[in-house]
Amino acid sequence: MTGGTLWLVATPIGNLGDLSPRAVEVLGNAALVCCEDTRRTGRLLRHAGIRADRLAVANDHTEFHRIDEVLAELGAGNDVAVVSDAGTPGVSDPGERLVRAAIDAGHTVSGVPGPVAAITALTISGLPTDRFVFEGFLPRSGRDRERRLVELADEHRTAVIYEAPHRIERTLADLRSTCGDARAVVVCRELTKLYETVLRGTLGTIDVGTPKGEYVVVLGGAPVDDTPVDEATLVGAVRAEIEAGASTRDAAATVARRFGVAKRAVYALAITAR
Repeated sequence: MTGGTLWLVATPIGNLGDLSPRAVEVLGNAALVCCEDTRRTGRLLRHAGIRADRLAVANDHTEFHRIDEVLAELGAGNDVAVVSDAGTPGVSDPGERLVRAAIDAGHTVSGVPGPVAAITALTISGLPTDRFVFEGFLPRSGRDRERRLVELADEHRTAVIYEAPHRIERTLADLRSTCGDARAVVVCRELTKLYETVLRGTLGTIDVGTPKGEYVVVLGGAPVDDTPVDEATLVGAVRAEIEAGASTRDAAATVARRFGVAKRAVYALAITAR
């Protein structure tokens, strides 16, 4: 199939000077710009001197319903641009479903790279960047939140988490409870903006003050213990997870992650020990 291109266009996370010349070109040539908020994106386009042919809302609630319109434009040979309120669309923002639909329909999908709050925070954090995991927004409550917090406690890679101002204190408290006071953490607020703030410390000492603005939390990985783990310790840990209600497979996965052992090996021990 031939047609237009679906463009994922990164926009500034704060400083308007971060809008790239290529982003301006792609946005100016797009027949349709899908965005989370037409007013906010409209202001950005006017600032860049872009007169968009058409803006359409594609947020968490409407993205699915926008698919047919986007595919029609692409099928007619027109380019469509997707932007979020800030940063790179599809990263904890709408865009993923439009991308999947365009690919399934045989259209070209490309991107204009640029600002990403997660990568900006990671690179200025001073924490290890060779391996990291992006967590986005944690579940707000319930067992899903508890499970993710436990996984972060055992995670050896640097983790990047997004959080809203009215939940930042609770999230830091929950991380402290599960990961311990000594875990390194960097909290970034209002990245690239006039009042950008970067706080470095540990979960036991960090203080964000009066919450304001959007936050990125960069959490140091769990310390790696190079001491070899004997089979009895692994079996005992698996049994403890099972007694707490986990299935054998989930227990093996949790223990493997905690001790840095292959999941298959732990699962085999668990089956043998039953």
